[in-house]
Amino acid sequence: MLVAVSGTPGTGKTAVTTLLQKKGYEIINLNTIALKHGFISGIDKKRDSKILDINKINKYVREQFCENNLVFIEGHASHFLSAAEKLILLRCHPQTLKKRLQKRKWNDEKITENIEAEALDIILCESVEYFPEKNIFEIDTTNKTIESVAASIETITKSGFMPIKKYNIGKIDWSEEIGKDR
Repeated sequence: MLVAVSGTPGTGKTAVTTLLQKKGYEIINLNTIALKHGFISGIDKKRDSKILDINKINKYVREQFCENNLVFIEGHASHFLSAAEKLILLRCHPQTLKKRLQKRKWNDEKITENIEAEALDIILCESVEYFPEKNIFEIDTTNKTIESVAASIETITKSGFMPIKKYNIGKIDWSEEIGKDR
């Protein structure tokens, strides 16, 4: 089973999947696949980032990784992959996210764009177009350690991805943060 791990940059995707990999889970990185196999369709000059060819990535992932084994695919755009059966969406309070992105030395415009996207639930809104609500699990990483986020993901997987009220979508609302602290 292929499980997407997505979220706004800075929510903890790479850190938690690195820990899960150390625990023996199979992890693949969306960006690594895209770069290694040339699944780039262009460059977004404004954001200084590569535009991924999701269709090519999806086809490749479906051919290479869709078995009975549990495989996590980590990446900011992994929620666009129809090959994934489930989605774990990591979330973070916009003010905490701002601090995390500042530590990365991102410019103010890029930080503002990402904290606004988080406050507006952009990735969640995109996700419900690709996944049934029962297949999306939302985890607030704001005040959690990477270990506790990994434990939450393990709880979800060990339940057989049965709905767990604590991780149902729609419980996180940071809309009051829109436009704050610019």
